[in-house]
Amino acid sequence: MANLMPAVFFGDGNPMNAVSHNNYTEAWRRIGEETTKPKAILSISAHWHVPETGVTVTTAPRTIHDVGGFPQELLHVQYPAPGDPALARRVQKLLAPLDVKLDNSWGLDHGTWSVLRHVDPAADIPVIQLSIDETKPASVLLRSARNWRRSAKRAC
Repeated sequence: MANLMPAVFFGDGNPMNAVSHNNYTEAWRRIGEETTKPKAILSISAHWHVPETGVTVTTAPRTIHDVGGFPQELLHVQYPAPGDPALARRVQKLLAPLDVKLDNSWGLDHGTWSVLRHVDPAADIPVIQLSIDETKPASVLLRSARNWRRSAKRAC
């Protein structure tokens, strides 16, 4: 069995961290430099909170500027990481029996790109994003995560 990369929780905090240099962004940069480069990244962002579970399936996810009232500098940030449709389909299968929709309309919201632009400034690691189903209680989401982890370990 192949070794799984560790899961990392990044809280995006203030969206201005995307264009700032501070203790948070420095720590994110170090993690990117000191961690083995992954083949892809699955991001679960609290900012894609919808009444279903979806996973991005585009090859070139757009940078979503889902913030308001911030300086224009933040609204001009682009994070052109590629997507990975094959990984999105694999995540869909691994989360079964949870119904996961393949979504080609969403992209990467600031909960993802504001951190990853420090972790992977080259934006050369494929990124897919998974939504949070606002209609499900936390216990269902936790059970899905545990099932996914077991499925992922068996798939390796």
